[in-house]
Amino acid sequence: MKIKTRSIQSRLLAIGILIVLGASFILVSRSFPHKAPDFSCDTVSTSTVSISIKAGETGSSIASSLFAAGVVKSSEAYFRIAVGEPKSQTVAPGNHRIDVGICAKKALEQLLDYSRVTGLISVTEGAWLSEIVPQLYAAKMSTADVASGIRNVVKPAGFTSLEGLLFPAQYSFEIGTSAKAALQSMVDRASAEMQSAGFFEKSNKFSPQKLLIVASLIQAEGNTKDFTKISQVIRNRIEIGMPLQFDSTVHYVKKSRGSVFLSTQSTLINSPYNTYKHYGLPPGPINNPGSEAMVAAAHPLAGNWLYFITVAPFDTRFTDNLNQFNIWKVEYEKNLKAGKFRSSQ
Repeated sequence: MKIKTRSIQSRLLAIGILIVLGASFILVSRSFPHKAPDFSCDTVSTSTVSISIKAGETGSSIASSLFAAGVVKSSEAYFRIAVGEPKSQTVAPGNHRIDVGICAKKALEQLLDYSRVTGLISVTEGAWLSEIVPQLYAAKMSTADVASGIRNVVKPAGFTSLEGLLFPAQYSFEIGTSAKAALQSMVDRASAEMQSAGFFEKSNKFSPQKLLIVASLIQAEGNTKDFTKISQVIRNRIEIGMPLQFDSTVHYVKKSRGSVFLSTQSTLINSPYNTYKHYGLPPGPINNPGSEAMVAAAHPLAGNWLYFITVAPFDTRFTDNLNQFNIWKVEYEKNLKAGKFRSSQ
């Protein structure tokens, strides 16, 4: 009898599930027809509209906005495309310039196109704070708001400079986002990246603050493949009391880019960032380094190098011998005069 009772209960449960699934199928079928109305993907649009996307907005909400603005022929058409494409979940918040009267597939492609996001803030590896601030203004943040954001953003414990803490990435924020909130997201990302790179491990000879300075020097001085060697050169020079003599620190003071040549006069600039005049690390980061420079700062490649020079684009050489360095320097000067560095500036 017990077996029969369980059998009847199992059958009733199965019937109940079928009824629910059937009802669900009917509801979905009614909400989203088998072939939702859609514009042809061959249609050439002659006008655009601005679509505002909020952080965390759902696909159905975006679909409704696109339909209401005349971008797609039906919200169902976009929703079907979005459900089948995982990248649809990465649509950035902000205002997007989207063509009118296009197929749902094209609408999603345009929403994923960063060049169509107005107010996009792009922090490149090695960018200075002074180069990032104008982008905040371009994103419709007021001068007073930006100044307040710079003053009030919360930095990791022990860090005093905002330079170095604005992690390189593409950022897009909702209209009305405060400068403080925008900057805070960059700083929080940098904190996570420093943690991941090993900045806070007790075995480090440098503090996290100094490691960020080292990372910024590495970012400015070489190509990715040479990062770990440059990291070791910095340590070796500091170890023996040798000045770093990095051109990048003087370029930072002068706010000059686009030239690999540094005049003798420039090396005499009176600034604590001038590593020709002052020993040890500069007082703060000279740019905002990326993750690879951070990892290299915490994990140098063992070696006895004291000198390095980029003889030609993507040809950086390392040695512990001053005579060898001077030979390479002659080669560098010939390549400089021959214009080999012009394409890389």
